[in-house]
Amino acid sequence: MQIYKMMLTYFCNYKIYKIQKLCLSMESISFFESVYEVVKLIPKGRATSYGAIAKYLGTAKSSRMVGWALNQSHFLTEKIPAHRVVNRNGMLTGKAHFANPEQMKILLENEGLIIKNDTIQNFKNVFWDPSIELDV
Repeated sequence: MQIYKMMLTYFCNYKIYKIQKLCLSMESISFFESVYEVVKLIPKGRATSYGAIAKYLGTAKSSRMVGWALNQSHFLTEKIPAHRVVNRNGMLTGKAHFANPEQMKILLENEGLIIKNDTIQNFKNVFWDPSIELDV
């Protein structure tokens, strides 16, 4: 295990404590899986925010980590509807992480959402709050 940590430190140019706090710790892997489970529950034609997912999972200050999890979801064999997660203002901030920068917009429009200037129109009306919808 020590060699593994040394190699990660060398190749990633991070200190060990930073690696453990980022996406390589066992807690983060579990967190990523939790994010995927919530995102799979977002209905077609609805969207939520990184922060709403983080809050639902009990880690309100970890919206960026939700974004990192969704960025990694593109490498999974199981399809995760990451296009349904946007920033708190309804902006398509994750679009750069799709194969085509327009893909996120296209997927959302195919589900009936209206996108203008990379922002979901009437976001409050299509917002899916997992804390409410999943009856916590």
